[in-house]
Amino acid sequence: QVQLVESGGGLVQPGGSLRLSCAASGIIFNVYAMGWYRQAPGKQRELVATITNGGTTNYADSVKGRFTISRDNAKNTVYLQMNSLKPEDTAVYYCNADYRTLNTYWGQGTQVTVFS
Repeated sequence: QVQLVESGGGLVQPGGSLRLSCAASGIIFNVYAMGWYRQAPGKQRELVATITNGGTTNYADSVKGRFTISRDNAKNTVYLQMNSLKPEDTAVYYCNADYRTLNTYWGQGTQVTVFS
């Protein structure tokens, strides 16, 4: 059974930082591309950042320079370090595991709220 379990969300003031974690089980983690997506109320889910099994990263323009995605294959975990948070970053953040688009899995999501 595949499980992606996110943690690290919460409430933070603008300019603050959070670090999200996603622990994966039930997959051969080091062959999967991993990603973070987010969905704000009334909006579609959007890509935040991805990292390939080789470590190549990709970011949405809105988070470039502020967010950093990384992975620890020994721990089957992917991280999202979020700095300089803005109110528009408020959303539910979802972890994604993808193997050549043949197998795609999602976590249950973790809420991030940036408020003044």
